[in-house]
Amino acid sequence: MMQQTTQHTKVNADFDEIGKFTRLADEWWDRQGAFKSLHDINPLRLNWIEDRVAEHLGSPLLGKQMVDIGCGGGILSHSMAVRGASVLGVDLGAENLKAGEIHAQRTGMAESLSFRCVAVEELAKQMPASFDVVTCMEMLEHVPNPSAIVQACFDLLKPGGVCVMSTINRNPKSYLFAIVGAEYVLRLVDKGTHDYHKFITPAELDQMATRAGFDRFDMTGLHYNPITKHFWLSNRNVDVNYMMAFTKKA
Repeated sequence: MMQQTTQHTKVNADFDEIGKFTRLADEWWDRQGAFKSLHDINPLRLNWIEDRVAEHLGSPLLGKQMVDIGCGGGILSHSMAVRGASVLGVDLGAENLKAGEIHAQRTGMAESLSFRCVAVEELAKQMPASFDVVTCMEMLEHVPNPSAIVQACFDLLKPGGVCVMSTINRNPKSYLFAIVGAEYVLRLVDKGTHDYHKFITPAELDQMATRAGFDRFDMTGLHYNPITKHFWLSNRNVDVNYMMAFTKKA
């Protein structure tokens, strides 16, 4: 059962941003709907996360305690639970979480996948150092204070654990690809989904993580060919979408 514990006036959140996603809550599990691109990239990011976890923790997701921050309707959360993790999905959009909860029940995953409507900073106070793995995907570019989210992710992670974050780089190419291309030309996401000024460079994210106490150990870029409609990862290019993996010293 989803728990709702956060009041909107006390959290590091932009509720206009949250509303962009909650208005589409009914489409989270329509693989041809508004979140089709997230479904398309999910296998790539899931495998990359599991490989980073296996590299540093000696085994894949099976049996791991995980929290997925900014989980939306639970696309990544669900797939991690399918691979054997015990997953808590956290978001401030109650409608999104309800979509994830219904899908978990329908697919028989409710025992290993739960959801909470709570700010990550509050969760970090309640459950410090409780998770083997923390993920925070496509969220940092939607909040007023991303560094506070990064710090909360660090606080939630057990010593020796792995944290993976993803966001969008800030440069002319990312504006062209992530906003003009993705929102207006290809319509991979709805218009107005992103604000260029909230994009975060890898150097900025790395600095936030270092201040929090993390050690970065890997980074990769996510790429898309609009002609072949093919997504792939490459460590050589993080100009637009990218993921970073961090550890917390034991």
